[in-house]
Amino acid sequence: MFVASHVLHAFVSSSSATVNMASGNEEPSSSPPRHTNRLAKERSPYLLQHAHNPVDWYPWGQDAFDKAKNEDKPIFLSVGYSTCHWCHVMERESFEDEEIGRILSENFVCIKVDREERPDVDKVYMTFVQATSGGGGWPMNVWLTPDLRPFIGGTYFPPRDLGRRPGLKTVAIRIMEQVTRLLSYTWRTAVAANPGESPPLAPDVANRCFQQLTHSYEEEYGGFRDAPKFPTPVNLMFLMTYWSVNRSTSEGVEALQMTLHTLRMMALGGIHDHVAQGFHRYSTDSSWHVPHFEKMLYDQAQLAVAYITAYQVSNEQFFADVARDILLYVSRDLSDKSGGFYSAEDADSVPMSGGPEKREGAFCVWTASEVRELLPDIVDGADGGATQADIFMHHYGVKEQGNVDPEQDPHGELLGQNVLIVRYSVELTAARFGISVEKVNELLASARAKMAEVRKSRPRPHLDTKMLASWNGLMLSGYARVGAVLGDKALLERAVEAANFLKNHLWDTEQQTILRSCYRGDQMQVEQISPPISGFLDDYAFVVCGLLDLYEATLQTEWLQWAEELQLKQDMLFWDVQGGGYFCSNPSDATVLLQLKEDQDGAEPSANSVSASNLLRLSHYTGRQEWLQRSQQLLAAFSDRLTRVPIALPDMVRSLMAQHYTLKQVLMLADGDTEDFLYQRLPVLSSLSQQGGAATAYVCQDFTCALPVTDPQELRRLLLDEHMQAELG
Repeated sequence: MFVASHVLHAFVSSSSATVNMASGNEEPSSSPPRHTNRLAKERSPYLLQHAHNPVDWYPWGQDAFDKAKNEDKPIFLSVGYSTCHWCHVMERESFEDEEIGRILSENFVCIKVDREERPDVDKVYMTFVQATSGGGGWPMNVWLTPDLRPFIGGTYFPPRDLGRRPGLKTVAIRIMEQVTRLLSYTWRTAVAANPGESPPLAPDVANRCFQQLTHSYEEEYGGFRDAPKFPTPVNLMFLMTYWSVNRSTSEGVEALQMTLHTLRMMALGGIHDHVAQGFHRYSTDSSWHVPHFEKMLYDQAQLAVAYITAYQVSNEQFFADVARDILLYVSRDLSDKSGGFYSAEDADSVPMSGGPEKREGAFCVWTASEVRELLPDIVDGADGGATQADIFMHHYGVKEQGNVDPEQDPHGELLGQNVLIVRYSVELTAARFGISVEKVNELLASARAKMAEVRKSRPRPHLDTKMLASWNGLMLSGYARVGAVLGDKALLERAVEAANFLKNHLWDTEQQTILRSCYRGDQMQVEQISPPISGFLDDYAFVVCGLLDLYEATLQTEWLQWAEELQLKQDMLFWDVQGGGYFCSNPSDATVLLQLKEDQDGAEPSANSVSASNLLRLSHYTGRQEWLQRSQQLLAAFSDRLTRVPIALPDMVRSLMAQHYTLKQVLMLADGDTEDFLYQRLPVLSSLSQQGGAATAYVCQDFTCALPVTDPQELRRLLLDEHMQAELG
C-alpha cells in the first residue's frame, strides 16, 4: 500500500480484478504472425507474449517518451506479468482485436511493462489506480500525459461495453474526445514519511499486531480470512517471533498454535502440490482445497523459511519434510544451470485431451478413472480386496464425479476433475483398510511417484524464465536457512551456487551495482538486455538478507563482505536523508514521478522491513554503530503505521522486536586467524581465546560476554537461559 492523494476521479471505472489469476498465452501457430512490434526485441517473457499484437507497443523507455512529447499524444500504459490470467484474457479480447489495436496505435503512444522487471513503474501508477478507483490489480491500464502524469486508470477492461461496464474501445474514444481537458489536470501526491523522536515501543506494537491478527484468523482451517486465502508467510513468521518472547503466556501459546495449524492445513490442502511438490499461489476457498494453480518463486522461498522455522520451534518432522519438499520442486523445476532461479510457473496449460484452449489447473488435476487406471493393483491384506487406487482416492478425497465445488470453478474448467487434498491421517486410512501405517505410507509414496511420471507426459504450463535479483535473494535465504537447520550439505551447496549466480550475472562490477534481471536465452545461456535494468531497493535488501543467511549457514566471510558492500551501496542510492527510510527506486530517475516507500508487507515483505533487520544484523557483524542508528531511524519513519496498523507490517514489527530485545552474538573461535574479515571489523575478538585447543563459543550481548563454553549442550542451555531472562525481563 502506498500513500497518495488525487485531484481527478476517473470518469470511467473498470472491474478491479484485485486477485491475480494466471495463464499463459496460446500455443504458437505454424503460420507466420500477421503483426510484429518492437516487443519482439525484448527478453521479458511477458513482453514477448505481446510481440505480435496489432498494437504499436513500445517498451518503457526514452523512445516512447520522445514520441509522446514530439507528437503531443497521451500515453496508454499497460502493466502485467507473464503468468497473470486476466492479463491474457485482456490480450486475447482486446490487444489481438484489429479495430482496438488501430484505435490505440493511432491515438496514443502504447507502452507495455512487465511489473516484475519494473516494480518502480508499477508501484507509482498502481498508487494512482488505487487512489482513484479504490482497488487495484493486474492487468493495470493507465493513460498518461506526455510528461508521464496519470489522468485515468483501471485494471481489466472488456473489449466493448458489457452492461454498465465500459469497454476499452469506449474508454479510448472518450479520452480522445476530451484529451485537451484531461491533460490539464495535475496529480498531487503526499508520500513523505515523517520520522519521530524514536521508534515506538516494541512490546506495545507487537501486542497490537498479535491482536489484529487474531481478529482476522480463521480457526477451522487456519489462515487470515475466509476466501480467497493466501499463505502470508510474513504473518506466520511474526507469530513465531511473538511466541519466542512470550512463550510462557497464553497469548504466546495461541500465536504458536495459530501458526502451526495454518502451516499444517496448508500442507495437507490442495494449495500444496502433493504430486510434484511446491505451493500454488492461493486458495479460492477457505479450506485450502482448490488453488489458483500458478506457482511463484517468492512463495516457495518464504514458505521454505516458514516451514523450517516451524520445525525448529515445534521439533515436528512434518514441517521439515515440507520445507525440503519445497526445495525439491524449486531445484527441479525453477532452477537454471547457471545457479539462478526462474520467476514462476503458469496456472493454465493445454489439457491432455487436446484442443487449442488452455485450462486452469489442467497440468495438476485428475479424474477418478485416470487414478483407477494408473493404480489398479489389489493390495495384499487390505479389507474388501481394496486396490491401490481405492486407498489413494480415500486418502486424497478423489471422487468419481470430481471433488471441485462449482463455486470454485466459475468457468467449468475443472468439471469432473479432482484436486488432491489429504482428507485423513495415515493412521485413519490404515485403520479404514486394515493395513499398517507403514504400508499406507509406502503405497501413497508409490502412487505419487507414478502420478508424477504421468504428469511429465502432459503439456507443461508456461515457465517464466526471467531471473530477478530480489526473488533470487529470497530463494537464497530459503536454501541457506533450510540447509543450515537440517545440516544438509547439498542444500548449502545449492545456496552457494545461487550466490555465485547473483555475483556473476546480476552484479555490475564496473558500476558496483546490482542489476534487476537477466534472462534465459534460446540456447539456454544467460542473457542480459542493453541497457540492463538497474536494481531497485528490494533487489538490494533481499540479496543482502540472503547473503547474511548464507554467511550464518556456512561461516564463509566472503558473503558477509559482499553484504557489507551492498548495504553501503543501498544507503547511497535509496536512503531518504530528510525523512528516514528507503525509497523504492533511485530518486535520480526522472522518469519515475513519485518517490515511494512501501509501507506494507504483502506477498513479499516490504524492502524497508527487511532492511531494518539487515542493518541491525550488519551492525553487530561489522561494528558499524551508524547502521544500528539507521535501523532505528527507519523504524521511526514508519512509527505512525507501526502504531496504528502493525498488521500491515508484521515483518517490520519483527525488526522492531529485535531492536528491543537485542540480538545475541554467538562468537565461534576455531582458528584464531586475526587477519580474517571479522577480526578486522570486531576488535573485541582479539581479546577472546580458545579453551584447550577446542572450538570455543562466547555468548555476548550489548558488548558484554559470558564465560566461554566448549560443549554444545552447555551452549544450548546458556542460550535458553538467556532467552528466558529476556522473556521474564
